[in-house]
Amino acid sequence: MEEREKRRAKEILSGYLAATKHRRTPERFAVLNAIYDMDGEFSIDELGNLLERKRFRVSRATLYNSIRLFLDLHLVVRHSIHNNTRYSAALQLHPRFQQICSECGRIKDVDAPKVFEALEETKLKRFHRDYVSIYAYGICSSCQGRITRRRDKKNRKIKK
Repeated sequence: MEEREKRRAKEILSGYLAATKHRRTPERFAVLNAIYDMDGEFSIDELGNLLERKRFRVSRATLYNSIRLFLDLHLVVRHSIHNNTRYSAALQLHPRFQQICSECGRIKDVDAPKVFEALEETKLKRFHRDYVSIYAYGICSSCQGRITRRRDKKNRKIKK
């Protein structure tokens, strides 16, 4: 994650906390920093482990409350795939396109310059775009291969 994105996320959080007269706790900012230090998607447990390695212990309740706040502020995105919840930093100063396997939950960034060009050229009426994220859900080639092998094995048993 770029420092500019992390700095912008902190500005958004600070502005919200000031506007709503909430406390600027070190825990909220530590969780936000850890999220924007993560490379890709993460679980609550992985986030907690990262904070522990940084010698900053926070309760699970604080993690969940912070994530909920960051979801409301659009600083984090939740991915729910097969009863497995993953999160990722949402604030991207550059367009983002990701493919998400609905079988294994693997998330991969996609380089799609023509898509990004089309997004930049798209005029939005009465709307200021901050950032763009696109998600394509489907089945990755590894999972598709596993599904095909299982189906073929099942068909062979039926033919016998």
